[in-house]
Amino acid sequence: MKARPFRLLRACLALGLAVWAFGAAQAAEVTPLRDGWRFVRADAPGAEVPAFDDSGWATVSTPHTYNAADSGIGGAKARGEPEGVYYRGPAWYRLSLDHAPRAGRRYFLQFDGAALKAEVFLNGRRVGAHEGGYAAFRYDVTSALEPGRNLLAVRVDNARNTRFAPLNGDFNVFGGLYRAVKLVETSDVHVDLVDWGGPGVYARTQALAADRATIGVKVLVRNDRGAAASVQVVTRILDADGAVAGEAKGAASVAAGQTRPIEQTLVLKKPRLWEGRRSPYLYRLRTEVRVQGNLVDTAEVPLGVRTVSLDGKGRFLLNGKPYALYGANIQLPTRFGKGPVVSDAEIDEDMRIMAEMGVTALRLAHMQHPQRVYDQADRLGILLTTEVPLIDDLDPSDAFRDNLVQQMRELIAQNVNHPSVALWGIGNELRTSGEPANRLLAALQSTAKAMDPTRPTTYAHCCLKDDDPIAQHSDTVSYNRYFGWYWTEARDIGPWADDLHARLPKRPIGVSEYGAGASILHQEDPVLRRPVADGYWHPEQWQTAFHETHWRELRQRPFLWSTFIWVGFDFPSFKRNEGDRPAINDKGLVTEDRLTRKDAYYWYQANWSEVPMLHLASRRDLVKRTKHVKVKAYSNQPSVRLRLNGGDWTTVPVQDHVALWEIDLAEGENLVEAEVEVGGKTLTDSVRWTYGTKP
Repeated sequence: MKARPFRLLRACLALGLAVWAFGAAQAAEVTPLRDGWRFVRADAPGAEVPAFDDSGWATVSTPHTYNAADSGIGGAKARGEPEGVYYRGPAWYRLSLDHAPRAGRRYFLQFDGAALKAEVFLNGRRVGAHEGGYAAFRYDVTSALEPGRNLLAVRVDNARNTRFAPLNGDFNVFGGLYRAVKLVETSDVHVDLVDWGGPGVYARTQALAADRATIGVKVLVRNDRGAAASVQVVTRILDADGAVAGEAKGAASVAAGQTRPIEQTLVLKKPRLWEGRRSPYLYRLRTEVRVQGNLVDTAEVPLGVRTVSLDGKGRFLLNGKPYALYGANIQLPTRFGKGPVVSDAEIDEDMRIMAEMGVTALRLAHMQHPQRVYDQADRLGILLTTEVPLIDDLDPSDAFRDNLVQQMRELIAQNVNHPSVALWGIGNELRTSGEPANRLLAALQSTAKAMDPTRPTTYAHCCLKDDDPIAQHSDTVSYNRYFGWYWTEARDIGPWADDLHARLPKRPIGVSEYGAGASILHQEDPVLRRPVADGYWHPEQWQTAFHETHWRELRQRPFLWSTFIWVGFDFPSFKRNEGDRPAINDKGLVTEDRLTRKDAYYWYQANWSEVPMLHLASRRDLVKRTKHVKVKAYSNQPSVRLRLNGGDWTTVPVQDHVALWEIDLAEGENLVEAEVEVGGKTLTDSVRWTYGTKP
């Protein structure tokens, strides 16, 4: 790397310097803009002007949200409040940064996410405005940057706006620069960085045979020089050890001020396939751009050699073979007191918890998630559906439709190279049909298929007739159904699916949401009556029974291309006023703090995981109300040994992943122990229950 002028070097040392591309070939440089921001949670007219006085503002670091403390705000039924109110409005960020421009270089501001609208000013000049809170975006600021001191100002607003989605949703809309902000420096001939916020490289498996795979690549090369440039593009496939496994070379002339797509084809001999949880083998695709033999830019994206499709029976196919998609929905990753400002380690924790449960797939609700989620899904072999934030409501205007098409383009451009991404979602639970809704969904469907014809699309349907026209645009449709929680009985999910399949035998159908609330503070074993969904009492045991019934029904119906639990983790929702506290959706299989996996989690782990497991249920029901109780153990082994209060061991067979043992408790504290022998090792679990006849 060439020596840099002192001022910019000093800034990079202070802020931390990263490299845009991997490996020895380093052309673009990334400077994280983390520290030294001035912030105010209010509108501040004139704050884009460098001379504006922000001395009274707070000092913050990015990523940052101005709703971190709002995640627990909700209505109080005691005061007659149906839902909570938290700050949704404008805020300003300002950052002073030094710059020493270099000839032949271009400079871009990159925002990995800003909710919901961001207006960006550099030295008082408006360089762009982005509407949509969940995708990355970049602006070329070369002409706006000045030698010496520069003032970057960003106005962010998370208020509801009929111009862009989402208009509604059962979740908090956290405002701010809640993902990283960066200054990117490239050559003036480079891989295009303003292609919908993506890497400027598109790779796909065009053909797949036992001994070879054909990989098609499109590289968008941008020439920001004043004259045409002759470029050479070399693309290599690197295996997991870094060895070159395939290569393609090409040359083209790119006109001044233009972006040119360079198409290439690479042949990979004896490819290792990306096969989901079984074997998620990852290659890397590295592209080098040269001018007159000199390296000017590189780009690198993941490559998983695989195909996805649907067969005539509506089943999902991975590499041409049926592959069952089952798992959970994941809301935008958050933590209490932090909102969406989560670390890579926290995202990794979420993905690890889901992988340990045994999921084959996750539905990312209801918007684009941080890149780390997609990266981890690639590595873990977890297939994803990921969708634009068209949720509940729509606006019939052209501006709203154009914005959602933009958000679909961003979603695809930024995630198209992830082998984990299996389907693009075009919306969730529109509450109205009619011409505006159908026109909007048709536009999203055509956009997705034009940008990526290799993946199916899907739509999560609810609240209207199962065969309403709005459920007919996508390649597949899935349904949000809560039998046994909001209506009827849990066992009704099976007959409903049978009836729908009979009426739509050629339509690929799935279940995109099913679930029930549960508080680990609410224990009732056995549950005497069905809880009220929007009420206070949400006993954990009802959620457990709900999921036992649902999975037993769903697994018998292979015509369902997917089944997704709502939801993996409890998450903040200002609309909620139920369960043990307001402003939380407690349908998660894991608590919001990730410290407790509810019993229903282990039911699915027993069914889905190949790793030997054992779990005693109702462990938080500490004080028993009856002497005679049933011990329930979940396991994926043939039998479980159980004993009470140090007595003799009793071997209990595991039937459908459950071992049931009836016992009589002694007065006072009781110890129930369980063990399973697996491959010379012993799995153990225990619970302590207290029983007494005195109040």
